[in-house]
Amino acid sequence: MPSASLILERAAAYPRLTALCLGIVAALGFQPLGLWPVALLGLGGFALLLARAGGYRQAALLGWLFGVAHFTFANNWIATAFSYQANMPAILGWLAVPLLSLYLAVYPALAALLGWWIAGRRGGWPLVLALAGAWTVAEWLRAWVFTGYAWDPLGVILLGGYQRPGIALLAPWLGTYALSALAVLLGGACALLIVKRRFIPLGIVAVLATAGMFAAPLGGQQAGTLRFTLVQPDIRQDVLNEPALFDRKFRKIASFTLPQDPEERRLVLWPESGITEYLADGYPQRYYDWNNVLADPARTRMRIARVIGPSSVLLTGTNELEIENDRAVGARNSVMAVNGEAELIGKYAKAHLVPYGEYLPMRWLLEPLGATRLVPGTIDFLPGPGPRTLDLGAWGKAGIQICYEIVFSGEVVDPANRPDYIFNPSNDGWFGSFGPPQHLAQARLRAIEEGLPVLRSTTTGISAVIDAHGVVRDAVPMHQARRVEGFVPPALPPTLFARLGNWLPLAWAAFLLLAGLWLRRRAA
Repeated sequence: MPSASLILERAAAYPRLTALCLGIVAALGFQPLGLWPVALLGLGGFALLLARAGGYRQAALLGWLFGVAHFTFANNWIATAFSYQANMPAILGWLAVPLLSLYLAVYPALAALLGWWIAGRRGGWPLVLALAGAWTVAEWLRAWVFTGYAWDPLGVILLGGYQRPGIALLAPWLGTYALSALAVLLGGACALLIVKRRFIPLGIVAVLATAGMFAAPLGGQQAGTLRFTLVQPDIRQDVLNEPALFDRKFRKIASFTLPQDPEERRLVLWPESGITEYLADGYPQRYYDWNNVLADPARTRMRIARVIGPSSVLLTGTNELEIENDRAVGARNSVMAVNGEAELIGKYAKAHLVPYGEYLPMRWLLEPLGATRLVPGTIDFLPGPGPRTLDLGAWGKAGIQICYEIVFSGEVVDPANRPDYIFNPSNDGWFGSFGPPQHLAQARLRAIEEGLPVLRSTTTGISAVIDAHGVVRDAVPMHQARRVEGFVPPALPPTLFARLGNWLPLAWAAFLLLAGLWLRRRAA
């Protein structure tokens, strides 16, 4: 069997191909595969490869190639979305994923460049520390530049099984982006110890990492006091927007909602796209009418009230319209709160919209070329103001994050009005078998970071009740129709991350970068 040094020599002979392969290996740690030991070795192998770069340009190129393969594999679920619309060929999805990855790979390239620059040509521990700090900065940048794309930070691979949050339990003191730095540190440490044949320290690191991945929160699960009913109706994407099926859709979701005791106070949770009809008053009548039926928002709300019962409040995904001069000029992807008296008592509009999904950037250029957005309709969605807390009185203070918004670390809670729980309605029916489990994993990280329970209601799965430690207390698998009942898990006191936000991981990044620079100079 060839030694680690010989394998490294052979890999270094084909650095570009090796960088591509290592990018895929590192992505195997994401759900639904969850091969975290393999992913850590991929990150460690990349650190060793980067140490052999001949200059700044090669370091950046290796990081970029790593990123192209990494994001292409991790984001393969995006291609599935193109099969649920008729305006563009489905094959375009398999082109869109690598094209998006060409841009996303810029951030691993920046991390590789900065890490290599700080460590110089010495490699070793200075490079591992500097690369970890640089990766934190790069992921933070990726989350907000050009509105941001924060999907699948490396820290997600340190999340354990449903009942065991694993090393991600450190997220309240690190933040997600510094948790990614820890993944780089673990992978880099293992790789260095393997090459140096330091098997006893390697064994210690491996045992500690494995024990950490099976770590569970201290203490038992505490019960809350607010009863909830969470519904996953399993309405597939190919029929979700068919007007002829709207009434059948409502009846199906209603059948999973009816209360056992109409007088019992409870919170009812429906998914994104949970209600098709408009619930707000004041639109021109033609916008309420569908399938040749004259609709009335007051009648729709009353229908909902009869389903949920007089002592319940419903939070459901729906759409709003922006009306100017008697015509719709925009829409909002919203959550509305409806009480048992058919009244609208609160609403939230999604702030982080999906480019090319809910709006078409540069519409003036792309629309004449045949491009369109994936969500049906001819008008773009408009962004809301950002995290808001809905005070529902006896039904608690609800923080709302619609679908994709939950992946943005540090941007899910209004710090001036901390909620009791986060409601994350979603429609993951677009995203094949890889997207939903990745989405759930990132929702679990938000719960751990913020110390808040997260309740996810989705159209097709995976719906889940996540406590403030990231433990999944109940879940409905993909493509099953079921309701989940229980009590909303209690919130924890504000975590360090909840108080400091992304200043916390950036402080860790500065520490790691300075530590790498110090080790480099000490070794000089």
